[in-house]
Amino acid sequence: MADLKAFAEQLVNLTVKEVNELATILKEDYGIEPAAAAVAVAAGPAAGGAAAAEEKTSFDVVLKSAGAAKLQVVKAVKEACGLGLKEAKDLVDGAPSVVK
Repeated sequence: MADLKAFAEQLVNLTVKEVNELATILKEDYGIEPAAAAVAVAAGPAAGGAAAAEEKTSFDVVLKSAGAAKLQVVKAVKEACGLGLKEAKDLVDGAPSVVK
């Protein structure tokens, strides 16, 4: 059990580069697709009649401030939300606000 806890601790502390290297090793050496394994792990063991958890597909983003790059933030909000320039600027100027 202690070995598993140590292994779990090592996995949690991996950098992004190390995770990418691990994914490559799993795929090339063992034929394991990391995305498929993650889905299997996330689903957990099959329970009788238990519905699969619904994956969240939309999120609320809270804009706390525009910072020094206000123009770029206004452009990004305009493009992401499909707003007009004035509406995007008003939303950014009214920070903190929820961007949907």
